[in-house]
Amino acid sequence: MSTAPDSAVRTYIAEHRAAFLDDLAEWLRIPSVSADPGCAPDLRRSAEWLAAELASTGFPVTEVWETAGAPAVFAEWPSGDPDAPTVLVYGHHDVQPAAREDGWDTEPFEPVVKDGRMYARGAADDKGQVLFHTLGVRAHLAATGRTAPAVNLKMLIEGEEESGSPNFPALVGARAGRLACDTVIVSDTGMWSADTPTVCTGMRGLTDCEIELYGPAQDIHSGSFGGAVPNPATEAARLVAALHDEDRRVAIPGFYDGVVELTERERELFAELPFDEAGWLRGAHSQASLGEEGYSTLERVWARPTAEVNGITGGYQGPGGKTIVPSEARLKLSFRLVAGMDPEKIQLALRDWVAVRLPAGIRHEITFGGVTRPCLTPLDHPALQSVVRAMERAFGQKVLFTREGGSGPAADLQDVLGVPVLFLGISVPSDGWHAPNEKVELDLLMKGVEATAYLWGDLAENGRRH
Repeated sequence: MSTAPDSAVRTYIAEHRAAFLDDLAEWLRIPSVSADPGCAPDLRRSAEWLAAELASTGFPVTEVWETAGAPAVFAEWPSGDPDAPTVLVYGHHDVQPAAREDGWDTEPFEPVVKDGRMYARGAADDKGQVLFHTLGVRAHLAATGRTAPAVNLKMLIEGEEESGSPNFPALVGARAGRLACDTVIVSDTGMWSADTPTVCTGMRGLTDCEIELYGPAQDIHSGSFGGAVPNPATEAARLVAALHDEDRRVAIPGFYDGVVELTERERELFAELPFDEAGWLRGAHSQASLGEEGYSTLERVWARPTAEVNGITGGYQGPGGKTIVPSEARLKLSFRLVAGMDPEKIQLALRDWVAVRLPAGIRHEITFGGVTRPCLTPLDHPALQSVVRAMERAFGQKVLFTREGGSGPAADLQDVLGVPVLFLGISVPSDGWHAPNEKVELDLLMKGVEATAYLWGDLAENGRRH
């Protein structure tokens, strides 16, 4: 039997909840801050702690994988069934920096349980959501009587997600054979709210750049030369002004080539969410919403590509006036990308667009940062339906759908392994990722445990190889 009875799963989880939370608290006490070079020993200690915990859970293979930066953890538990699908769970064990003086009510690396919540850095992002897989698989085994999971289960928990995953693409490429699977489950995400459980179906990609514009060899007198030579600050402003058309669509030729458009069903599902735009604006610290014509706010944030001006500088910035033509100016731009868009093609299109818009006498350089590709799973994908059914069993209600407007390393797994990426997370917006007093709702954490206990059997039944 691969399908776990609900009552048996819930009984097992209830009996082992306290011990699980003790384990989580122990892990959270390790300050695995990837942004702080001084925490390198703690990152290694965190990886070794997790490897030992996964071995204790029952994984027969647990390894600490070295990278050029912080170590990752790999674990594998074969099902024993040659036809069973293989599932890879992704998460991360590094955390954001945190200190009491940042505004924490308690010590960030000394977990505190209060009012059904555990407060600590990493409680939700992402240690709590990584660790719930350990209790979930044990509940799955106990409820089904199995000695191994119903799927071939693998885990890859990286150590640099909070620092932009600089070494993750190389790790995935080098270890692609060991990571081969049919489906990736990402547990580094959240839900709409505690009352509205949701499953994320995609994340946007990202590419960013800095454009440096150079005019005169030095700042020059605007009375003597202004209006007669090219001004790099003026040209920077002209580029920014031309970046969007009157409907606030990105005006770079070819920018929308290949974009996977929203279906009417997806738009209907987004509209079902209890979206409070006024509350959303308060969270955005803004007075009004604005964006591409023809799309709702959620559609703009989740499913449309964007071009944002992150910074524009040039010329004199001190007190009073200084009548010059500046010698240089700079722009910082970022582009959020959706399914069907190729970051490298967007970079080429931007280069061509900038080159034809600048006048003679303005030299420019464009430097691009890292690239994150978008990922999207169709609503009717069988593995996605397994995740939805597992969540609905755990929460006892209909599950709705969201996407993520941000970007993450999950797309690297999708691109290299050639498999769909699915999201199973239970965190809610109030958990305060990256903020002081980060916490996780313990009852929701147990719902995550329960959902994973159901998921492996469902995937085994509905995602089998043929």
